[in-house]
Amino acid sequence: MLSTCLGLAVLLSTSIVTAHHHEQVLLSGDDSHSHPNFDDSKSHPETWLSKYGPQIDQPFSGPLSFSHLPYTRCLEDESAQFDIALLGMPFDTGVTYRPGARFGPYAIRSGSRRQKESRGYTMSWGTNPYTLGAKILDCGDVPVSPFDNALAVDQMEVAYSSLLARPVTEKGLAIPLSNRVSHLALDGKEHPRIVSLGGDHTIVLPILRSLHKVYGPISVIHFDAHLDTWAAYPGTSTEQSRVTHGTFFYLAKEEGLMSNHSIHAGIRCKLAGIEDLKNDDEVGFQLISADDIDDLGVNEIIRRIRERIGNTPVYLSLDIDVIDPGLAPATGTPEAGGWTTREVKRIIRGLAGLNFMYVMSTPLASLTYHFTPDSGADIVEVAPAYDNAEITGIAAADIVHDFLSMLMAKEPPKRSAGAWVPARDEL
Repeated sequence: MLSTCLGLAVLLSTSIVTAHHHEQVLLSGDDSHSHPNFDDSKSHPETWLSKYGPQIDQPFSGPLSFSHLPYTRCLEDESAQFDIALLGMPFDTGVTYRPGARFGPYAIRSGSRRQKESRGYTMSWGTNPYTLGAKILDCGDVPVSPFDNALAVDQMEVAYSSLLARPVTEKGLAIPLSNRVSHLALDGKEHPRIVSLGGDHTIVLPILRSLHKVYGPISVIHFDAHLDTWAAYPGTSTEQSRVTHGTFFYLAKEEGLMSNHSIHAGIRCKLAGIEDLKNDDEVGFQLISADDIDDLGVNEIIRRIRERIGNTPVYLSLDIDVIDPGLAPATGTPEAGGWTTREVKRIIRGLAGLNFMYVMSTPLASLTYHFTPDSGADIVEVAPAYDNAEITGIAAADIVHDFLSMLMAKEPPKRSAGAWVPARDEL
């Protein structure tokens, strides 16, 4: 009996020692003594980075930013610098018919998923806007209030002014930053360009207020089915109720924000009568109707726009409803009989180089670096709830890509096979 107890004690002691040994092996990561066929290479498998390289987003994957560009909350990160910023303004409580454009910035970014910096070259422009030296950044959305329109308009103005005041970068520039001046900005400095993603068309009022602080009265190239120069809508009873997506140009003229060199393109809406056109002229616009493209052609439309704008500081605002609703249905106020997406894109190419926002080296006036024409641009009234298969979002994203090319082009791209020539040669 005693020998049996001693045997059990020895066995228990051996088990405890063995268990302790295994615990130490697991802690040390060395169990080769326990497993004679152990292959150490299998305990350290090849990593994703060593086997496949960087984690590249597919067109259908990754965080949502325009064309997979770097995304920064620029309003919060005051150290963020850029030459061109994409800024969403998800405001749609100034509409007169169908709401939903607050989702426009999302839809445009989603429509851009197949676009990327590494595949940004287009035959129509003959260039890739992402390789021309400017730093382009998606600055996210302005967190506008959906409850208080007066607050929302102020938020958009403050946001735009904040980004407009940022210094441009030194990236890829032929002239040192310290020697570069703008001959259009009132302060003599060069300012970033902002491409705004709407939102309904009301967003242009706070944008023009911001631009006026930097450039003074500005000319506007306005692509739209509607005039947007009405004084007020029936039922207006307060000052804030005057601010809508159809009255903002009238208000901008009242505030002295615009020059008398502005022009509409693509107009085809129904009017109260000839008095609407007289009022439009008084606000400072010339008019190109949607039907004019059949009678005049693309080249003549380009020529008329360029002649009207001249050398004044210019802002481009494009309502997606300038395109026929059969090609871009996702908008709040559709009008039949619009231009095609291709026609609009061709006209935009013909506007490149308008009003060079150029900078010069002050000690060496012969060294001129042309950076960007225009003071900025927007695309508005994309309301994806009325879209089908992202038709409108994709078209809008492609037009934004054209904006980026336009903002860095010295002149319209030349075509070699008998197509249209630079509009400046037609003048």
